[in-house]
Amino acid sequence: MTGKKPYSYTVLRYVHDITTAEFVNVGLVLHVPSERDLRVRTRHTIGRIKDLFPDLDRKAFVAAMTAVERGLKSVAHDIAIAGMLAKDWDAAVLARRALPTDYSSLQWSPIGTGLTDDADKTFNRLYERFVSRYDEHVPRRRSDDDVWRPVRDLLEERRVPVHFEKKEIVGKADVISFDRTWKNGVWHAYEALSLDLADAEGIKDKARRWLGHLAAVADRPSDEFKVNFILGKPQTGTLLPAYENAKAILACAPGGPKIYEEDEVDRLVASIEDEYRAHTGGT
Repeated sequence: MTGKKPYSYTVLRYVHDITTAEFVNVGLVLHVPSERDLRVRTRHTIGRIKDLFPDLDRKAFVAAMTAVERGLKSVAHDIAIAGMLAKDWDAAVLARRALPTDYSSLQWSPIGTGLTDDADKTFNRLYERFVSRYDEHVPRRRSDDDVWRPVRDLLEERRVPVHFEKKEIVGKADVISFDRTWKNGVWHAYEALSLDLADAEGIKDKARRWLGHLAAVADRPSDEFKVNFILGKPQTGTLLPAYENAKAILACAPGGPKIYEEDEVDRLVASIEDEYRAHTGGT
């Protein structure tokens, strides 16, 4: 006999966008039932996650991590002191006592199992493998605002004082809201889409959502409008085919939206400038 003892573990995931299912691992729970030993560790810094998801609410995230860890430590205390029937439960069951499965941004991974003769070493190895090992290697993912910023800056540089406003377009089936529009005969809407995401399905799903949005207001819209998409490429080369697929999806959208890539910002701004000068008599 080796003296090794069975253990189970589950990884805590932060799911930033439920629809794209992009996630990053933020914690680990390990249970050695023969020792009534439940171990937990969660992240208390957000550097890597902020790089992936620039619009992350830091205070809310840290508060959530603190609450989860507090709840799990309470479960661990009950196991050690109160003699709960821990042998009948795996790490996932115990983890859900502190954080039930729902559709929130914090989710548990499928359970993993193994044998250990050193719970400390195993726990640290698993935490390094699933949570901390990527901290130095994950590039910062750009947000939609990051993609829009060069357009905004070039408009300012060229002194094109176009005033963008929010506009709702009401269709037969739905309503769609645009944050940046201006009217020159028809409403011109500008949507910056960062496709600098972590996986191919997330990239394509973002394009599919916009295809669905535009299809939902295509029938008898309240106002005539034209959509201009400005796309941000993924930094990971292996995701470029998914990016090209997303471009093709957007090109199929009703109304024939115009699609600009990041290296076409000059052309986009020149188009806005020409239309604005013509609309205002050259001012």
